[in-house]
Amino acid sequence: MKITVLPGDGIGPEVTREAVIIMKDVASAFGIEIETEQHLIGGAAIREKGSPLPKDTIDSCLKSDAVLLGAVGSPEFDHLPPHERPEVGLLDLRKALGGFANLRPAKAVPALIDSSPLRPEIFAGTDLLIVRELLGGLYFGTPRGFDDGRSGGYNTMRYSVPEIERVARVAFESAQGRKQKVTSVDKANVLETSQIWRETVTRVAADYPSVELEHLFVDACAMHLVTSPTQFDVILTENLFGDILSDEAAVLTGSLGMLASATIGSAIGLYEPVHGSAPQIAGRNIANPLGTIASAAMLLRYSAKNETAAAVIENAIDKVLEEGYRTADIAPENYSQTVSTEEMGSLVAERAAGSVKRTTSHAV
Repeated sequence: MKITVLPGDGIGPEVTREAVIIMKDVASAFGIEIETEQHLIGGAAIREKGSPLPKDTIDSCLKSDAVLLGAVGSPEFDHLPPHERPEVGLLDLRKALGGFANLRPAKAVPALIDSSPLRPEIFAGTDLLIVRELLGGLYFGTPRGFDDGRSGGYNTMRYSVPEIERVARVAFESAQGRKQKVTSVDKANVLETSQIWRETVTRVAADYPSVELEHLFVDACAMHLVTSPTQFDVILTENLFGDILSDEAAVLTGSLGMLASATIGSAIGLYEPVHGSAPQIAGRNIANPLGTIASAAMLLRYSAKNETAAAVIENAIDKVLEEGYRTADIAPENYSQTVSTEEMGSLVAERAAGSVKRTTSHAV
């Protein structure tokens, strides 16, 4: 496999380095040869090449089997017009790769149950997957712009039936391998696009009779995520709603640094942690690499098609947390087992290596 690695900005290079080491080691153990090529994106690309998504970066991505991204964004570029800022590089990359379904899992890790802002009895047992449509809606709809003199602004929310159908099928197929339930989230009492969304999802559901379908308005879903999150299995929703709800779900786990994501639907998957570039802690070797490491596991699952290799990494993360190791974002004050970014990466790599030995020897 050829994988383009885009460390990006802030803590991106630190957390990506750990993820790449673990991904290569585990992949090799299962006979997957990985070749990586590193390129610039976001603020780092603006600084070096004057563009948030240089031509050599996008060319490498389009020739790859998958892309692993660290983080994008830097306050030093906040003075630039919106279309020239680092974040545009990520939006343009998503559009160029063509992945239309963003998968964001959120799961209660028993070792971190006290890190959630929710009471343990509410959050314990939570295991949900948000499937977010990624190439439509307000973020890409046209026309968009400003009124004369910037006296106002306007955006267009637009969805076609084929766009909704294809992401709905990803949600239903995901649910078939989970708890057999899809919650479709919209605002059909107000928005015409949501009415088309609900009609289309209902029609697609008929092809998956084993999967239960329920519909929720987005405001109700936001409330239920913090009052009874265990009721959810797969949440399916459009771009803007998915952006907001997935960050809400991520925070429930105690830290954005824990959460991974995968963008699929095209030949080239894009894998990235949910967290941002966190420039205030960049270069201090204290960032949590687990979200990026888990994103690398998703790469092995969806692009390399190797569920066992992905599970080895995910189980290694759980093992390290069970043993009490924490990075600063998930550690209580004055905690004795707080470790650095590099130390956490090394711990996960060691546990993964041990798991690989047990897995391969059992297979023999």
